[in-house]
Amino acid sequence: MGSLLVVTGPPGAGKSTVAGILGGRFDPSVVVEGDAFFAFLAQGAIPPWLPEANVQNQVVTRAAACATGRYAEGGYMTVYDGVVGPWFLPTFLAATGLNNLDYVVLQPSIERCLARVATRRGHGLTDEHATRRMHQQFAQSNFDRRHMLIDPPDHPERVADLILASRTDGSLGYPYNR
Repeated sequence: MGSLLVVTGPPGAGKSTVAGILGGRFDPSVVVEGDAFFAFLAQGAIPPWLPEANVQNQVVTRAAACATGRYAEGGYMTVYDGVVGPWFLPTFLAATGLNNLDYVVLQPSIERCLARVATRRGHGLTDEHATRRMHQQFAQSNFDRRHMLIDPPDHPERVADLILASRTDGSLGYPYNR
């Protein structure tokens, strides 16, 4: 059986870059881009950062978690790249069908996130207000700090190294079984 590593954080945190690096360090591996599941919405999609998108976001996130769980169950080291706030983690885990996963929140400064979001190309979220709101939600969560990489290094390879070291020592496990 494979395992699942969720790489999350606010927009502009570097999730996709780091998830790609992590996926490249395992064989076999899968990188699941959570944002891709929002692209499946054909009609009536609500921008996911708006409060009225809550029900839609739950459906899409559960669908992504279900698919992600199947890859891990099938023997792949699976890296999920997407916004999974600590407040939604129990629901995400349940939808995977797995007993546990590894979970890390990338939390750069708001200035770094805003700068990255402002210079994105080909990404659906470039909204400053949404970035600020999601950054604040992650920053104010009362989640166990062992899952948080506060102000990670600028070099994505170094961030991946730190995540793998924490994963190896068991501190990213959810639920925590020590």
